[in-house]
Amino acid sequence: MGCQQIMKKYLEILADIEQKRAVGELRPGQKLPSVRQAAELYGCSISTVTRAYEELEKRHAIYSIPQSGYYMVEDEEEDTGIDVRVIDFASSSPDLNVFPYRDFQHCLNKAIDTYKYHLFTYGDSKGLAALRETLVKHLADDQVFTKAQHIAVTSGIHQALQTLARMPFPNDRKTVLVEQPSYNLFLNFLEAEGLPVKIIARTTDGIDLQQLEELFRDGEIKCFYTMSRHHNPLGTSYDVKEKKTIASLAAKYDVYVVEDDYMADLGDRRGFEPIFAYDQSGHVVYLKSFSKIIFPGLRLGAVVLPEPLLDRFYTYNGQNGAAMLSQAALDIYIKNGMYERHREKIFRQYESRIEILHDAVKRYNDAGLLEVADVRSGVFTQFKVPLAVNLERVVDRLKERGVLVASGKLFYLSDYLQREKFLRISISRSQPEQIYEGVKAVIEEVKRGMKV
Repeated sequence: MGCQQIMKKYLEILADIEQKRAVGELRPGQKLPSVRQAAELYGCSISTVTRAYEELEKRHAIYSIPQSGYYMVEDEEEDTGIDVRVIDFASSSPDLNVFPYRDFQHCLNKAIDTYKYHLFTYGDSKGLAALRETLVKHLADDQVFTKAQHIAVTSGIHQALQTLARMPFPNDRKTVLVEQPSYNLFLNFLEAEGLPVKIIARTTDGIDLQQLEELFRDGEIKCFYTMSRHHNPLGTSYDVKEKKTIASLAAKYDVYVVEDDYMADLGDRRGFEPIFAYDQSGHVVYLKSFSKIIFPGLRLGAVVLPEPLLDRFYTYNGQNGAAMLSQAALDIYIKNGMYERHREKIFRQYESRIEILHDAVKRYNDAGLLEVADVRSGVFTQFKVPLAVNLERVVDRLKERGVLVASGKLFYLSDYLQREKFLRISISRSQPEQIYEGVKAVIEEVKRGMKV
């Protein structure tokens, strides 16, 4: 068959499948003919069919499952119930408009077919064995090199943080060191439990490494909780020097680092390794969430534990493992390449929104009232406001205008007084066409607050 005939067959396959998809002959989740069957059906070579299927996969019209075949995907807009009149700079949840509903539904169905009744038992408290093996390779993409026996799959990262805060560590210390500001739900938990806490200030410029060493040297710190990349609420990340120093100090003073890398999938991976990548002594506990990229309701997280913490973690975590069906579906979702394609899609989308946000600030912040962190990936950034501004009043007035923002006050321990005055701005649910209007409203209300 000549080149022109090959190209004709290739285009014929593409057009035929797209047409059948459009008229409903091929339904979401329906399995396509195998490559060999399609070659016979279209009267062409296997390589021509393979090339056509690969192109349809790139177009996100079909997807593949290893040792199973190719299936149809439907990019159908869902009614998310979101009020488009509201500009949401407050929510940290993923954009409902880009949730991979159909893809993950197929993975759930495939998981049931594959594992059957095994998914509806309590299972292994450490997590589904197949998923833990898959996560070894998945985590390696972020320079987190580990073995399956060191990975625990949990029902979300917050559950893992609670377990780590409560359980004893080999250094026999009790105090948890936290940054200020930091993840509000974990801070709330520490206060509610009455656990001993020490603090270190963190700004968009980082932390005082000399002070960190002094705190470690005192011999009271059990573990240091930190978000090395895409900090919540600041949005900033530690540089390589800071990450290497933290890993070195942890080893020197026998302090464990609890590294919450919840936003790992939504940042730029180039030269952007976590602290774990610099850990030579087994003092870093690495946590990864899957809620920020797929569904918050999935409640899946992974914890990479040093050897001395394994038994203690499972003892204190008990049977609070994640649902086996969710784990099996995630395993398939990662293995068939859907996860990585979706990650790239979301990363590019959020990166674009961050750039729009900075452009909007440049356009409207002519008086320089806002001090904005230079964050170029992830979903958060900090808008520092003048000390004279009543922050809570600004938040309330923006809400009246349909613009939701989060007060920086939420991200501090209740008795910490050296707070920066800022708004945490999230772009995860703010649509590109809304960002200019939202930033303009924020600046207008800050100006108004200066006059009161």
